[in-house]
Amino acid sequence: MRLLACATALAMGFVAVPASAEATAAKVVYGYAWADGEGHLRIVPKSATFVRKGEFRSYRLKPVAGAQEVRLDYTGASFGRVTVACDLKETEGQVALDAKGLGRTACEAGDLTDGLARGPVPLRVEYRGADAVKINEFLVTEWPGARTARGTLKRVNDTTVLFTTGGKTVKLGYTHATSFYRTTARCRDGWLAGRPVNADKQGLGKKSCTSADLTRALKAARHPVLVKIDYTPEAGGVNEVWEVFGDA
Repeated sequence: MRLLACATALAMGFVAVPASAEATAAKVVYGYAWADGEGHLRIVPKSATFVRKGEFRSYRLKPVAGAQEVRLDYTGASFGRVTVACDLKETEGQVALDAKGLGRTACEAGDLTDGLARGPVPLRVEYRGADAVKINEFLVTEWPGARTARGTLKRVNDTTVLFTTGGKTVKLGYTHATSFYRTTARCRDGWLAGRPVNADKQGLGKKSCTSADLTRALKAARHPVLVKIDYTPEAGGVNEVWEVFGDA
């Protein structure tokens, strides 16, 4: 009877899937990935539309309402780059894409670490649970635009902040390429320490400092601090930060 039941199920197209297999089925997410601790990335899911114009293959990414950030360990994942060599920072006019517009140069997790250290990377990630299993870089049809705004900044970790403006809070990443302008006399001073000797007429910092100085200043600040930033909301990145003196 058991053999008959199995044969009937197969004939009707039904295949039993163990509960454990369902639980570990791979999921896919597209978006801009950011470093989030050693061997980990974070990515907010976006809707992805494949665009092909002649030989150019890319994806158009759009926000998904209510999408929740995913944090994944990528140390055991395969990684396909769009560059023709793993150690290239840019495509340099040559790309290695498959028919679906995904990077096909086989690289290592360390190559992804290097890329994430430079800023957000558009990725397609297959994952199970909290582990990425297959990662492919891709090209975006158009890099999202930047904007400026005033608000408050709060440290999450050495590469991540929470920016609050207009009653909304967003999580943003920053890298060594992020510029930081201070009102203080020295880059290593505490937030708003001393007289604002480097503030312009609008109260904005004008002393050029580094992202390491930003990290140091935010670590020492007990409360969210007043800033003006230039950022790219859709990619989730901070380009420039200005320390703001007082309520100016």
